[in-house]
Amino acid sequence: MNATDDLLRLLANEEAGEKVEYVDLRFTDPRGKLQHVTLTASACDEDFLQEGMMFDGSSIAGWKSIEVSDMKLMPDTGSAYIDPFYSERTLCVHCSVVEPDTGEPYERDPRSTAQKAETYLSYCGVGDTAYFGPEAEFFVFDDVRYSNEMNKVSFEVDAVDSPWNSDTAYPSGNTGHRPGVKGGYFPVNPVDSSQDLRSEMLTTMKAMGMRVDKHHHEVAASQHELGLLFSSLTDQGDQLQKYKYVVHNVAHYYGKTATFMPKPIAGDNGTGMHVNISIWKDDAPLFSGNKYADLSDEGLWFIGGLLKHAKSLNAFTNPTTNSYKRLIPGFEAPVLRAYSARNRSGCIRIPWTENPKAKRVEARFPDPLANPYLSFAALLMAGLDGIRSRIDPGEAMDKNLYDLPPEELEGIPTVCASLREAVDSLNEDMNYLLEGGVFTRDQIEGYCELKWEEIYSYEHTPHPVEYQMYYSG
Repeated sequence: MNATDDLLRLLANEEAGEKVEYVDLRFTDPRGKLQHVTLTASACDEDFLQEGMMFDGSSIAGWKSIEVSDMKLMPDTGSAYIDPFYSERTLCVHCSVVEPDTGEPYERDPRSTAQKAETYLSYCGVGDTAYFGPEAEFFVFDDVRYSNEMNKVSFEVDAVDSPWNSDTAYPSGNTGHRPGVKGGYFPVNPVDSSQDLRSEMLTTMKAMGMRVDKHHHEVAASQHELGLLFSSLTDQGDQLQKYKYVVHNVAHYYGKTATFMPKPIAGDNGTGMHVNISIWKDDAPLFSGNKYADLSDEGLWFIGGLLKHAKSLNAFTNPTTNSYKRLIPGFEAPVLRAYSARNRSGCIRIPWTENPKAKRVEARFPDPLANPYLSFAALLMAGLDGIRSRIDPGEAMDKNLYDLPPEELEGIPTVCASLREAVDSLNEDMNYLLEGGVFTRDQIEGYCELKWEEIYSYEHTPHPVEYQMYYSG
């Protein structure tokens, strides 16, 4: 039995409580947002699964114009799972997007880019499989309000468990148990008041067939992380989309709201998404060796590629204007383009492990608003360029980079300081992404157009802080 046969058998099941009524086709837009269209189960026969479904691509920002808008969703039957949030039993299937006339992958489809990156890895002979293990953090609030009008720009968030509510008068009384600023790692309840919320998120993920292992409160107040186990590139892109979907919806059912914004509040830790990466070839870990931190030459060259291309990678791994309120020099943020096995202050870390099979590198600068398919593919392509070109990453930085004096810090390059710089860097450094046709120039140009829209909107809007600093000047 293959995945298609399994899916058809599931659709044919008429048992009470087990019958699938609808099929939800899900795909991802260039910005990384999950989209969907729902069909009746009876419409999804074997021919449909093989031929796909036509849709209007002009309605997706960054895709086709109205005169050439026909596109096709191709279901990946191996990705199917039952949605736990719909009242009607609904089977969800992740889709890639193809050109209807040729059947070729649509060059601006993020999931197709991830699949092409995996194909290129095998084609170039470096390895068979690239594994990715993202650690996506998020905040949970009780109330979020914002306004962007001509005469009013504001936002306000609130969370019962946040430190600013230590003196709030509640009708039932204030218990006083809540983490302080940067005090959320790892107190037990009642200071950590979200144990049951996170457990339900993890339980829901397990019910969907996802491979998870833990959950915990993060450093900032109201900040959390769930443990998503590693998987291959495209599949992990699917898993991270499901991760975000579950987090948003379980929080919603609790009457709360979750966000993956890198810096939703000032004065506390931002939200990152450390990405663990390894490559395997012939059933052996390619990065395991006898060099620094028990890495192989390939592992060090891979790091060299990540460090060399870090600024252009930022356009995919840190794709929002808000991303750079987290990546600020002088704070505990991974902004320095250095690597180490002993500390977490550089943007690349080699996690300690006794098991050669667990040997990997960790990119610490990405954040969870990254499109997983594009960011994982870009990270792989940068590392493969490092291996192909044998890029020396230089000496490891085993000292605490946060404590270096200014004169030493000046010699260490940094990642980008703004989305504008990241997009400019991508335009100047994209050739490594074009290898093997994994990314295309048209795709990158279309992606940059979307990012310029965000940059202009952000840069052209007065900020409340500017009123505070300049109004009476």
